[in-house]
Amino acid sequence: MSDPMRPRASLRTAVVWEVLKDALDRRVKAAGREALDVLDTGGGSGNFAVPVARLGHRVTVVDPSPNALFALERRAAEAGVEDRVQGVQGDAHGLFDVVERGGYDAVLCHGVLEYVDSPAEGVRNVVDALRPEGVLSLLAAGLGGAVLSRALAGHFTEARHALDDPDGRWGEGDPVPHRFTTEQLTALVAGAGLHVAAVHGVRVFADLVPGVLVDTEPGALEALLKLEAAAAELAAFHSVATQLHVLGEARGAAEDRVPPVVHR
Repeated sequence: MSDPMRPRASLRTAVVWEVLKDALDRRVKAAGREALDVLDTGGGSGNFAVPVARLGHRVTVVDPSPNALFALERRAAEAGVEDRVQGVQGDAHGLFDVVERGGYDAVLCHGVLEYVDSPAEGVRNVVDALRPEGVLSLLAAGLGGAVLSRALAGHFTEARHALDDPDGRWGEGDPVPHRFTTEQLTALVAGAGLHVAAVHGVRVFADLVPGVLVDTEPGALEALLKLEAAAAELAAFHSVATQLHVLGEARGAAEDRVPPVVHR
């Protein structure tokens, strides 16, 4: 797999990719079809869409940015999967103006929930795009990671502000409109009618480690990747992760489920 496993990008995507790939593999076996229909909301230039297409699946990417969709088209062509990737201009709010309701085996909602006016409505929308046995991959900004990073940077007032703010923002200059705790995200997924199959912390350490160390110290990147994978599954580290990943499964998918594995 190319994109998620590039050395630097892998620090941000490896944990999510392993969980997502396992979920897609289970759906293939349960559905008895080699190719699934996958929707990637806010998928941008295809960081996940192109690798998913390389597994043989058909991927529709919905994104509001024409530039991102142009980059998606180019990346898909370079990977030889242009026939399996379709880009559509749109957003989560008007999702069913551009895609079919109930038409997808899996939906990716990565880095979207932070920017919608109503996170609950956003989750309900993407869940409504799923088939009865579909799977949701939800990735969103974690509150604890922001508090920790501001504190370690010496911005203690901002860290306290984020801790107390209902939306998890550290101040007026914060570019992220919403951040979430594990409890908030899982409640949104469950409230939309899905079974919460797994929760993982993403970038628990990666954003705190100096980049020069990872780039120059022999074996540091591989060791950090293994540490991230190990910590991702532990609830104690979810509260300090930069991002949180929730895998939600509809009724049929939950019945077929085998616990997802993060390879170490």
